[in-house]
Amino acid sequence: MEDRFNTIAGWTLFAGVVALGLSSVSSHYFRANKPHRPEKLGYVIEGVEEEGGEGAKEAPIATLLAAADPAKGEAIFAKCTSCHTINAGGANGIGPNLHGVVGEAIGQGAGGFAFSDALKSKGGNWTFDLLNEWLKSPKAFAPGTKMTFAGLSKAEDRANIIAYLNTQGSNLPLPAAPAAGADVAPAGKGAEPTPSGTQAAAGALAAKPPKIEGGDKAPGAGGANENAKAGINAHTP
Repeated sequence: MEDRFNTIAGWTLFAGVVALGLSSVSSHYFRANKPHRPEKLGYVIEGVEEEGGEGAKEAPIATLLAAADPAKGEAIFAKCTSCHTINAGGANGIGPNLHGVVGEAIGQGAGGFAFSDALKSKGGNWTFDLLNEWLKSPKAFAPGTKMTFAGLSKAEDRANIIAYLNTQGSNLPLPAAPAAGADVAPAGKGAEPTPSGTQAAAGALAAKPPKIEGGDKAPGAGGANENAKAGINAHTP
């Protein structure tokens, strides 16, 4: 009787092993050469879009600055104080003093801070748009920079901290926010980049004609008038 029970148990166990093996083999067969993403990633990779979805468009910095809160920016800046000072005449630390940084020349600053060649080569001034790019990813903005800060991923945080920096010795007028519902043309062939508020203001200043020494008359206007007068006198009896 005991031998019969052992035989049945053995066959039952053997049948279970065979069934499990067939299930494993069939699953591998039907999934062979069919690569696919896991149903659930082990961890979220920032910047990777979900399948079938589109990346959310980030609002222009001019729009975000219109609603920015300098007080929140000051709270965010607290994490920067380990490397930077922001008071007028403050000493440089691991990073430069940032008083009046908005509108300041890029890679120059005050107090003789040794900026990296990567940043000094950028040229121009710190506009609101460029500060936004820099704070988003310093290494992407200026590859080779000595700045070790990874950046601020949230656009609202960048707007708040830029608004705060602007109150510390710069006080520049904020750029005009684009009209509600205005679409920005995608970059590509035949597409013209839309100028931002700060870029438009700079372009307006650059387009202003220079004043001509000796008055507002255009060159040659005086000579034309003299010639006209001479012609009238010649025909006057």
